[in-house]
Amino acid sequence: MSNANERLPEDICGEECHTHDQQNRREFGALMLGLGLVAATGSIARAAAPAITETDVTIKTPDGTCDAVIIHPATGTHPGVLIWPDAGGLRPAFRDMGKRLAAEGYAVLIPNPFYRVVKAPLPADFPQDQRPKLREGLAAPGGAEKDAAAFLAFLDGHASVRKGGKIGTTGYCMGGPLTMRTAASLGDRVGAAGSFHGGGLVTDQPSSPHLLVPKIKAKYLFCVADNDDQKEPEAKNVLREAFMKAGNAADIEVYKGANHGWCVPTSQVYNHEQAERAWAKLVALFKTALV
Repeated sequence: MSNANERLPEDICGEECHTHDQQNRREFGALMLGLGLVAATGSIARAAAPAITETDVTIKTPDGTCDAVIIHPATGTHPGVLIWPDAGGLRPAFRDMGKRLAAEGYAVLIPNPFYRVVKAPLPADFPQDQRPKLREGLAAPGGAEKDAAAFLAFLDGHASVRKGGKIGTTGYCMGGPLTMRTAASLGDRVGAAGSFHGGGLVTDQPSSPHLLVPKIKAKYLFCVADNDDQKEPEAKNVLREAFMKAGNAADIEVYKGANHGWCVPTSQVYNHEQAERAWAKLVALFKTALV
């Protein structure tokens, strides 16, 4: 979402996030309707899956009203999943990813993380001097935790969601640390979580997400971008040690040759082979932990 002159705060996103602004402008509409959608999101495989329902919703939070989308199988009740988007926010690419996950048997909620300032999708021409305001609510102490509690309450009240069951959460780029804040603040309710090319998971600040690990009970998957690891090679080791000390070993892997942003189909650095491998690991984790 940001450009080379305007970076996200360290605890929200890594320095590669400027690529999301380019992604959000392009979105590759024709590509996603054609070969890209088939190859990247498995549309052919979904053709035989149960019907999926997609509904735009609004959710009351302590800071206002959040616009979001919930996507779920048309019938039955299912484990809830909260997806935290990357710095490009809620947009068609994430809706497609939500549909794919819903086809696996989950009720998927994708909020607009910037609802305090602007409705989704984030306009490509959103003023540069206003962009820092997008993240003020999330970056404020307790901001993400308040949002997560409101989103959980919404899932618990939705007819498609298995009441009171464990939920999952995933996050991309800036969403990676938000999954950790969600898992730490919601305790036993979050059964599994996945961070994909997450930025700022380990910092030298007292608010660093890795310091929350003792409060996290969820089973965790961390898929690390190769170039992120090259810039911060010790981060994965600090993260791994924190989970081991907490008695909750996490699956942490550097995806060789995969650059920051590789899991989002519309990304300029999208790596289909590595994205599919990361997706398969996430689905396997959810199948075992969200029961």
